[in-house]
Amino acid sequence: MNKVTIYSLIFLCMLFTTVSRAQDTVVWMLNKLDTVGNFKTSFLTDRPSIINTEYGKALYFDGNDDGILVNNNPLCDSDNFSIEVFFRPDSSSSITNYEQRFLHIKNKDDSKRILMELRLKKNKWTLDTFIKNGDSKCTLIDTSVWHETGRWYKVALTYRNGIMRHFVDGHEEMSGRVNFDSIGKEGTTSIGVRQNKKSWFKGAIREIKFIIQTETSD
Repeated sequence: MNKVTIYSLIFLCMLFTTVSRAQDTVVWMLNKLDTVGNFKTSFLTDRPSIINTEYGKALYFDGNDDGILVNNNPLCDSDNFSIEVFFRPDSSSSITNYEQRFLHIKNKDDSKRILMELRLKKNKWTLDTFIKNGDSKCTLIDTSVWHETGRWYKVALTYRNGIMRHFVDGHEEMSGRVNFDSIGKEGTTSIGVRQNKKSWFKGAIREIKFIIQTETSD
């Protein structure tokens, strides 16, 4: 076998041995109270309401004491992911509703956290996202960008290769660096409030989508 043949074989092996990125999507439709994503729910103080909207049924959180706890973490061991929330923030004149956590994922000892939040000024809101992994953490918030309440939006938080970004209706608003290596299968998820029963969300949530990416060799 001559050198040209050997180099050709090496090239073909490199060509057909590729690293691809597998993607798994988990969708939680919030249209009933007893389960979310086929997991039983418990309630952090009180139950949200089921309402009819132009997009179908959704859960409505009153901003006072409505919250859901799901004993599941759809992200599991993934360290590359996207979270999308289709929701409608509502206006409030109460100063206690300034900070609103509508999605909170954490591990058992609270050393790892993912938070999707908003800041509210009566009829305007701005997105706030947070990732913590031990001593590494990052907050994204731009208080120069405000959106109207009473409308439906798709907000997203993504993390890949040390960079977190957040989006409102597909428009990237901010990005930052943080080291994150997954929450693990034993994490829990709260919807409509932080898991310590603080910062209640006021508005409707229709859908939460988790897009999980892993690298595989072919």
